[in-house]
Amino acid sequence: QVVKLLLEKNADVNAQGGYYGNALQAASCRGHEQVVKLLLEKNADVNAQGGHYGNALQAASYRGYEQVVKLLLEKNADVNAQGGDYGNALHAASYEGHERVVRLLLDLGANDVL
Repeated sequence: QVVKLLLEKNADVNAQGGYYGNALQAASCRGHEQVVKLLLEKNADVNAQGGHYGNALQAASYRGYEQVVKLLLEKNADVNAQGGDYGNALHAASYEGHERVVRLLLDLGANDVL
């Protein structure tokens, strides 16, 4: 509800700053699928860079949120985008041992050169 209220008041959906970099990364990192959907509907940049994880796909991959990863990829998240503390989404998912997310990323074209 808070996110909806902020967006209704014209909050910048792509504002940068803080630990997560932006709202989409924060929602992705916490597995808030409905918030991720809402932000994407409001034109959040699915490939925005910044913050600890680099981008939203890397954040969701690191945490193992498979449904959020799928949602981001459906919205054309760059499966091989570089950045953040883990380098890319495949490295982030591998680091935490999220096998299902690793398989999903590989199936969708993640570069498997570690």
